[in-house]
Amino acid sequence: MNMEMFALEILDNTVLKKTVVVFFCSFLFWKIVRYMCGLLKVDKEPVTILVTGAAGQIGYALVPMIARGMMLGPNQPVILHMLETEPGFEALKGVKMELIDAAFPLLKGVVATTDVVEACKDVNIAVMVAGIPRKEGMERKDVMSRNVSIYKAQASALEQHAAADCKVLVVANPANTNALILKEFAPSIPEKNITCLTRLDHNRALGQISEKLNVHVSDVKNVIIWGNHSSTQYPDVNHATVAISNGQKTVRELVADDYWLNNEFITTVQQRGGAIIKARKLSSALSAASAACDHIHDWVLGTPKGTWVSMGVYSDGSYGVQPGLIYSFPVTCVKGEWSIVQGLKIDELSREKLDNTAQELIEEKALAYSCL
Repeated sequence: MNMEMFALEILDNTVLKKTVVVFFCSFLFWKIVRYMCGLLKVDKEPVTILVTGAAGQIGYALVPMIARGMMLGPNQPVILHMLETEPGFEALKGVKMELIDAAFPLLKGVVATTDVVEACKDVNIAVMVAGIPRKEGMERKDVMSRNVSIYKAQASALEQHAAADCKVLVVANPANTNALILKEFAPSIPEKNITCLTRLDHNRALGQISEKLNVHVSDVKNVIIWGNHSSTQYPDVNHATVAISNGQKTVRELVADDYWLNNEFITTVQQRGGAIIKARKLSSALSAASAACDHIHDWVLGTPKGTWVSMGVYSDGSYGVQPGLIYSFPVTCVKGEWSIVQGLKIDELSREKLDNTAQELIEEKALAYSCL
């Protein structure tokens, strides 16, 4: 009996020793791997991002989102260039102080300036928020004329001083036509690098469907915003789907209310900006800033497989849209390049709405060119 107990004790000690050795070796291996990874690690170079109108409502909401990594991811350092007019410069200095006080780990530098050349120097991404909105009593041509002047000057500075591969997102309204004017005066920037923001409308459409069906917004995908960022835009759910427990179903099948989808849904998305102004006495800022981050994030880092988003891009004639307009299409993005989704079926109602919003853009383009 004593011999058996002695043998068991030896066995237990042997197992214990082996266990300790295995744990020690595993720990040592982990330390070696971490050390080697540290030697191989190469810190990412900061990306320089310009935000014009940075002291305004959208800019104030946008710059901390960028600094926190919402635009380019949690591991990408950034340098922020912020541009303002002379009257807005004191407020801009306050924004810079707040950015410094927030101690964002990804923020490697901040430039606050009223000099458009300094602002555009070596920027990799430009988010053009500044513009003259239409106010009561202003004629469309007055608004267009002032915006043409702004975007002509900023385009020239980007043309001469931005990085060669600079990506541009125009947020200020009329966003599509402002982007077109910018392209006119920055001819060396590739057409595919100049876009405008319709992701806000896209996100609004997702939100309306998720509320209607009482599903999470991330379960809804592939809505489309066609055309102009205006009340003529066409929010289209004909190709949209919702993830359910046993797969996917179309939005039309789940909503089962074509009248709502063809009328109230479209009107709500088209007029959402006006409804927000009426409710808070100020225009959309938080949602616009978030949409701008989404737009650049997906453009640079790519869209999920099987998912498209809406972007205002240079028309190549797809879906019968006149080439040379900045028009919102469904796009997928891979390795920093967007591509228009092809082959989607366009029914008669959709065809009419695509043509109506294109016609408005044709008229806006003519008006803008008359102001040059």
